[in-house]
Amino acid sequence: MGIRDIIEGKRQWRAHVARVKALPPDYQIVHKEMQRYFFKVGSAELLSGVLDFFEEGVADGTGVRELIGDDVAAFCDGLIGDTRTHVGGTA
Repeated sequence: MGIRDIIEGKRQWRAHVARVKALPPDYQIVHKEMQRYFFKVGSAELLSGVLDFFEEGVADGTGVRELIGDDVAAFCDGLIGDTRTHVGGTA
């Protein structure tokens, strides 16, 4: 990984964080929980899709709990599915 890749990665991450900060507070809280979960299992690449999904929910006026249910970890597990993770191969 070269310096340009590192700089581009940081730029993309900052843009992602700015989008998260634009979400309503309840969405931000759930996103932070999902971020912690995905970072632990090595599936952080899923966060971009989650953010798109959340932004659609906000635009539709749907509450975050209506989108994902009451169990954040179970929702994350469902997203991971057969995605390779850092802990134990596939989830």
